[in-house]
Amino acid sequence: MQLPINIFKQRLIRGEPQIGLWLGLADAYSGELAANAGFDWLLLDGEHAPNDLRGLLSQLQAIAPYASQAVVRPPFGDTALIKQLLDIGAQTLLVPMVDSAGQAEQLVRAMRYPPFGVRGVGSALARASRWNSIPDYLYSADEQMCLLVQIENVEGLANLDAIAAVDGVDGVFIGPMDLSASMGHRGNPGHPDVQSAIEDAITRIKRVGKAVGILSADENLARRYLDLGCLFVAVGVDTTVLMRSLQALAGKFKTTTEVTAPGDVY
Repeated sequence: MQLPINIFKQRLIRGEPQIGLWLGLADAYSGELAANAGFDWLLLDGEHAPNDLRGLLSQLQAIAPYASQAVVRPPFGDTALIKQLLDIGAQTLLVPMVDSAGQAEQLVRAMRYPPFGVRGVGSALARASRWNSIPDYLYSADEQMCLLVQIENVEGLANLDAIAAVDGVDGVFIGPMDLSASMGHRGNPGHPDVQSAIEDAITRIKRVGKAVGILSADENLARRYLDLGCLFVAVGVDTTVLMRSLQALAGKFKTTTEVTAPGDVY
């Protein structure tokens, strides 16, 4: 049995833009639906969606037969939790609220086996190694791991150059909603000051030579970010796509149905 190649990481290295979808329904069946739709990558959200370890495992298994690549966001950058996520087969993590280069360095070490990191060696128990059915997994796994760090506040922006420069950080994701709140424009990521900060961050990350990612359900903004050189762009959230479709359908028959206003970053 061969070690699964991290296609998402390989495409980042080649500089190929990838279009993604945020998954918050926390369900393997809906995750498989999204994978079947043809997105390049799917974000399994463990921070804001009701996901636990077993639920994430089921979603990874459901997505695996498809071309879509799974990215897992843990609730925070805890070394023990990262160990568990890697062992169930996650190869790409998007870690929220990274504010310093030191924090980024700790995350790099959490994703690598000793002597280059601190990932616990328990491959006989791990789906990632197919329970030790993949020859030399312990020696080849590190190369397939992909670490994406999320910048979401003014402190992270201040330390952005140092964070992006950390060896082992493969990409930097800008979180528009939390960033806008941190800048005093809560709920308004389209504010000119926020957009200026985002565009400046994109330039700085690219200057260091790292891939840039972002989320925007606003089609014009999403295309703008792609034009600016973002390589992994999420263009929607499954919960929002479903809610708006359901509201629109109900609204065709019930005039009292309230429809969510468009234009939100999600």
